[in-house]
Amino acid sequence: MTVHLEVADGVGTIRLDRPPMNALNIATQDRLRELAEEVTRRDDVRAVLLWGGEKVFAAGADIKEMQDMDHAAMVARSRALQDSFTAVARIPKPVVAAITGYALGGGCELALCADIRIAADNAKLGQPEILLGLIPGAGGTQRLPRLVGPSRAKDLIFTGRHVKADEALAIGLVDRVVPADEVYAQAHRWATSLAQGPAIALRAAKESVDAGLETDIDTGLAIERNWFAGLFATEDRTIGMRSFVEEGPGKAKFL
Repeated sequence: MTVHLEVADGVGTIRLDRPPMNALNIATQDRLRELAEEVTRRDDVRAVLLWGGEKVFAAGADIKEMQDMDHAAMVARSRALQDSFTAVARIPKPVVAAITGYALGGGCELALCADIRIAADNAKLGQPEILLGLIPGAGGTQRLPRLVGPSRAKDLIFTGRHVKADEALAIGLVDRVVPADEVYAQAHRWATSLAQGPAIALRAAKESVDAGLETDIDTGLAIERNWFAGLFATEDRTIGMRSFVEEGPGKAKFL
């Protein structure tokens, strides 16, 4: 298998494992979708970590595989490609990407599917598809401008240039930059802390933000309102409020 799932302490680690550069071939894309759907279903997974290993996150699609595909083949394949990444983006649980080395092309697009991106200080990110006479095809033209704004997204997509970690942090492409040997530990710590949180409320928060960004503010407020009221029917809400009243803030132990 080119992608593995390991579950411990409520964290599901989806590990890319296709040396040397974790190129995202068709088998890897399909496996990502399968594992995204699995962690979505599993109650013992409460947060997810995307990890490519100590040397590289993912250096993009498998160009040798794509070179042999004609227009008809890519028409047939492009929806499955996008669906694989969308399955990751729609995991209804907190998802963190731990980025080492290169996150280029499809690798960058995979990182964009996470809620938080923690990058090594030597990481490089980018959408270099234009240098192949292409554009991003796994969500980059849509998720990147929503994250960093249209002008910055066009700069990266039009030029295909690589962005070093410090610039990625400055433009909002990543959320934290840490020494390379601390990336996994810090990302895992973030995931573990949220795995101990109120699962339904975290799902509500993620869906409210993500769905709200895709619609007008009145519809977004309705989404928020419905989730907010609905959480009053959950045991976690009861636990959280009781703990706050009896023990003070931040001490609740959720189921």
